Amino acid sequence: KVLAENDQLRKEADDLGPRAELDYWKKKLSKFHYLMEQLKSPDVKAVLGVLTAAKSKLLKKWRALDIRITDAANEAKDNVKYLYSLEKYYDPLYNSDPVSMLDAIPGLINAIKMIQSISQYYNTSEKISSLFVKVGAQQEKKYSQIFFCVV
Repeated sequence: KVLAENDQLRKEADDLGPRAELDYWKKKLSKFHYLMEQLKSPDVKAVLGVLTAAKSKLLKKWRALDIRITDAANEAKDNVKYLYSLEKYYDPLYNSDPVSMLDAIPGLINAIKMIQSISQYYNTSEKISSLFVKVGAQQEKKYSQIFFCVV
């Protein structure tokens, strides 16, 4: 079930900021970490021992599932690591005045470019584009708040 959810197309609101991206991957990491812990349990090891001893054909399917779970867990872990590294750059989008917010943008863009160049999983145009959309949405929210406060 968790793998099926992982493979589904992501649907989210247009006005989410970059914190939402980190939260999304943290939740995925938590789910897959729990699954990985379950796979290491004595009960699962015992079942695998029985299947191995019986030379079951289910082992091939099990190994394929295990590989998919491990890969998804690694992706979530990697993405959380890199998105955490952006936090200091996107915090001004939430907490600063417009001038400080604008001053933070070049550092944020450079950090995102760095992630795109070195991340094993977060380097797709879809993920990077989605992150830039979230940054833009948060800027827009902040400017809207300031505008309504002034008016």
